[in-house]
Amino acid sequence: MHLSLSHLASALFLAGLAAGQDTSVRKVKNAFRAADIPADLALAFKPTALLDVSLPQASGRPLTLHAGIQVPRDDTAGPPTFRVTGNVGAGPFVVAMIDPDAPTPQSPSSAQIRHFLGGDFVNRGGLLVNSTPAISQFLQPTPPAGSDAHRYIFLLFKQSAGFADQTLVDSTTSIAKFNISEFASTTQLGNPIAGTFMLVAPNPAT
Repeated sequence: MHLSLSHLASALFLAGLAAGQDTSVRKVKNAFRAADIPADLALAFKPTALLDVSLPQASGRPLTLHAGIQVPRDDTAGPPTFRVTGNVGAGPFVVAMIDPDAPTPQSPSSAQIRHFLGGDFVNRGGLLVNSTPAISQFLQPTPPAGSDAHRYIFLLFKQSAGFADQTLVDSTTSIAKFNISEFASTTQLGNPIAGTFMLVAPNPAT
């Protein structure tokens, strides 16, 4: 089931409540459920840790996301940095960012769009760092004019032993019509151990 207008309104309401509250795995899980993310991705979401995603800003401090927060499109240029809170070990990990609402939540015919996919992340005191190129470099959200806000979802997986040898996706593979649940199953990533998401609408018409 794709996110309806009523569910999106609920998610926007939750976004206002959720700001500053990503200290609870349960609240993140509830925010995902309220936004229909597990159902729309066909992916079980039973997080055991917290994923912090921070976006650099042109001036001032980086913007750290909280599950369900709405972010102005101009504040999402990135690239993001990732931190993890919880007993997840040293890694390696895989981070994915997807948009299940392209081109619009009501007609997501291009979904999922793969906005980022990278492996070999390791945990350095909570900061996730890697020394290998991303499989899909970060792509800024670009919901089209007239669309409702899109959900941009970040997921953290424990990296499987053979992930580095996967051939399903590379830097030349189309970012459209990606399927994170099929990819995770085929590459033996299993279910995500953490995640967060933001809502981004098109820039207002001028």
